[in-house]
Amino acid sequence: MRVMGLDYGERRIGVAMSDLFGWTAQGLEVIDQKIVKDPMGRIAELSKQYEVETIVVGLPKNMNGTVGPSGEYCIAFAEQVRQTLSLPVQMWDERLTTVSAERTLLEADVSRRKRKLVIDKMAAAILLQSYLDSIAK
Repeated sequence: MRVMGLDYGERRIGVAMSDLFGWTAQGLEVIDQKIVKDPMGRIAELSKQYEVETIVVGLPKNMNGTVGPSGEYCIAFAEQVRQTLSLPVQMWDERLTTVSAERTLLEADVSRRKRKLVIDKMAAAILLQSYLDSIAK
C-alpha cells in the first residue's frame, strides 16, 4: 500500500512517498509550479509510477484549529487531485511541518540555498509520516 504525501503551496508542491508497507515516508521531489507546466500531470505520473493507492494532502490550519485562506486553497487542490486521479484523498493537519523541516535542516547546517530546494519535500515527508503513524495505531 503506497501513500503519496503532498505539501501544497502556491509556488511549490512538496511530494513524499511511503514505502510499500506504508510504514515510512521519504521526500521524493519538489514540483515548482512556475517551471513545471502541468503540475497535476506530474502528480499523476508519480502516482502511476509508484502505484499509489491513497494521497494525503496537507491542510494548513491556524493555531486555534480554524482553516484560513491557505487552507481553503489546499482543500480546493485536494478536490482537484481527487477528481483528476480518481484516488482517495485524505486531508491531514500540517501545522508546523515546515517549521519542523526548517529546524532539522538548520541543525544539519544546510545552506540557505539548499534548504530552499528541499524544504517542501521534507515538509511533505513529515506530514506523510505523521499520517502513516496515525493509521498504524
